[in-house]
Amino acid sequence: MILALDVGEERIGVALGRPDLALALPKCVLARQGRDRDIQALKTIALEEEACLWVVGLPRQADDRLSLMAKKILAFAARLGRASCLPVAFVDEWETTREATEFLLAADLSRKRRRRAVDKLAAALIMERYFRSGPLAEDLWASNAGV
Repeated sequence: MILALDVGEERIGVALGRPDLALALPKCVLARQGRDRDIQALKTIALEEEACLWVVGLPRQADDRLSLMAKKILAFAARLGRASCLPVAFVDEWETTREATEFLLAADLSRKRRRRAVDKLAAALIMERYFRSGPLAEDLWASNAGV
């Protein structure tokens, strides 16, 4: 199983991926509770799901420079990878939250239900992108992050 993450300031959307079927399913949304607690919660999910890889959405700018949020996500993902002993791949998450919101609006979900679902649906879209396109070029993002 692969786990995809849509990491935000307040919430982390989580999706499951079955690489044998190229299938992505929204799983849950975690309210952020601090880096260490967030990592522990994600490690628990990874153990329950027998995960073999993290796929993390990385917001990029038009000129491929890393935004402050992208740098935070890179640092968080590095810690998560070390703590869980699982590899981490990054996928361009350009407009996944907007796409998820539009989908939920079209499904006529209430604002409250959309808020609870949008992040896990965005994570599923990140997983779908991974299945279609593979990870971002590591050297591009590593050189921009100073890793």
